[in-house]
Amino acid sequence: MFERFTKGAREAVSGAVAEAESTGAHRVDALHLLTAVAGTADAAAVLRALDISGAAVSDRVEELRRQGGLSDVDRHALSELGIDVDTVVARVEHEHGQGVLAGHPRRRRWHTPFAGDAKRVLEASLHEALEIREKHIGAEHVLLALATVPGPAADVLVAAGVQPRRLHAVLRQRRQAA
Repeated sequence: MFERFTKGAREAVSGAVAEAESTGAHRVDALHLLTAVAGTADAAAVLRALDISGAAVSDRVEELRRQGGLSDVDRHALSELGIDVDTVVARVEHEHGQGVLAGHPRRRRWHTPFAGDAKRVLEASLHEALEIREKHIGAEHVLLALATVPGPAADVLVAAGVQPRRLHAVLRQRRQAA
């Protein structure tokens, strides 16, 4: 599969690994992929076409990490139980320091493995590319997969106004213009 990745997609994957390692994460997750892919030229162009800033996406990911990576579904489930996540995060950060729920740097290993959600996103990017009959997998396909695979990364994109249907339309327009 990786032989089909364009330079931009490869940069996104290596950027996600670097992001995970710099934050001390044990695994590369879909949020690391989202942060990295939003910084690639191709995905940034797609986001701009949707009037969305890559920086705004990265800021939302950082905020989500501060909250321990809880998805919107998780937050909703907790609120149904009467638990206000914002209050819990504020109290934990007051007691233990800001960003404590985001994790701590760890001893470096030889390589940082990919979490299940990141693997699902990369597999979905292949399916997205094949579905529109493209022979390569670009950063824009990874972005589309991030929007379609359920989880915190998709929640961030939906909150920013990204919908898979709109992403498909932008990619179709870009293909026709090329």
